[in-house]
Amino acid sequence: MAESPEEVAVLVQRVVKDIRNAFQRNPHIDEIGLIPCPEARYNRSPIVLVENKLGVESWCVKFLLPYVHNKLLLYRQRKQWLNKDELIDVTCTLLLLNPDFTTAWNVRKELILSGTLNPLKDLHLGKLALTKFPKSPETWIHRRWVLQQLIQENSLPSLVTKGNLGAAPVERIHRLVQEEMNVCSEAAGRYPSNYNAWSHRIWVLQHLGKLTIKVLLDELSSTKYWVSMHVSDHSGFHYRQFLLNSLIGRTVTDSNLLLQNRMGNVQNPSLLKEEESAGAAAACEEEQSVDLPHCLEEELELCTELIDTYPGHETLWCHRRCVFYLQHHLKNRIPLLSAVVSSVGSNDETLNNSHYSPAISHMAQAMDVDGLNESSSKQVYTQETKRLKRAPVQDSFGPEMEYRFINEVLSTCRDVDQARFATAYRKCGCI
Repeated sequence: MAESPEEVAVLVQRVVKDIRNAFQRNPHIDEIGLIPCPEARYNRSPIVLVENKLGVESWCVKFLLPYVHNKLLLYRQRKQWLNKDELIDVTCTLLLLNPDFTTAWNVRKELILSGTLNPLKDLHLGKLALTKFPKSPETWIHRRWVLQQLIQENSLPSLVTKGNLGAAPVERIHRLVQEEMNVCSEAAGRYPSNYNAWSHRIWVLQHLGKLTIKVLLDELSSTKYWVSMHVSDHSGFHYRQFLLNSLIGRTVTDSNLLLQNRMGNVQNPSLLKEEESAGAAAACEEEQSVDLPHCLEEELELCTELIDTYPGHETLWCHRRCVFYLQHHLKNRIPLLSAVVSSVGSNDETLNNSHYSPAISHMAQAMDVDGLNESSSKQVYTQETKRLKRAPVQDSFGPEMEYRFINEVLSTCRDVDQARFATAYRKCGCI
């Protein structure tokens, strides 16, 4: 085993070269790990490549990590010169063993900005580091920085055309989002309650996915099985709460936008349709088709099933409390917006002939909902107007149903923690 500084330098240089050669032979490496090996038993490389898995024998780490660490610090202190290829190899080796070393990520940032390093390679390196260190905060931070470079103007000519960020191919952005979702799922599965992974997933939805209705619904569907298999993972259920809250906020916001557009058409009938925002109007129409109460009902049903199947998990009760809170407050928002949109969408001739004022508008809206307006017979009889005109639907997930569910749990459960959580839930202010 190497002991003198000269022998250590030779060993480290050989190992760094072997790691570079491993990536050149197989660019599809998808996992790294340490192979327990107290000492070198054979005169061979400590780097093992089997299929798409890269292993490092543990005996060499105590020589390898301090050497590359000190070498990089000397470079930053301008006491030792390293060319670009050496910097890439040294930082790669260092980050595979210690991804929370911020200086190494900063050096790679400089290489990306200078055009020396492909940012997609850094995404791959970060993905590999997360297979061994799934909660590494510095890796997630650097990953977000790289993604920002990819979506910025003139950052990556192969992904973004010159002059306009909006010209980026939609399918490539979609692939980036899907790749990040997979990376987050793998990291969340490797470390329980991986807050950093779920926070990164939220960031990706906000900046790459733009929180569109389709993306939010797809994420609700794709994470349902995951949370069912990880019933104690607070971060995973918090992510679903974020999705539901974003879904409600996006739908209500777009409903208001649709209302403003229609009100503008009523007050200014001379405006041409070409001057309106056709894309926004189409998006608003899409939001109207989302059945938010049904989404929340399905989430409550999921909570009920998981609580019955896996008793004694506080995470499930906390999530149920949040879902019930969202459902309770949604009831006071959606019917009003639906009534207003239905009223504004009534016969334009009747509305144009009447003098507009807030009070009269409010009265007309109430009369339209009740079906007492004379012009109501001219309205298009949609599913929404059918729902508004018939008697109020009995709330199957109201406080009474929650109290009944709690009583059933308390009367049948044998788990002490389950009874304690159910009692605390009954005492909370949401019900």
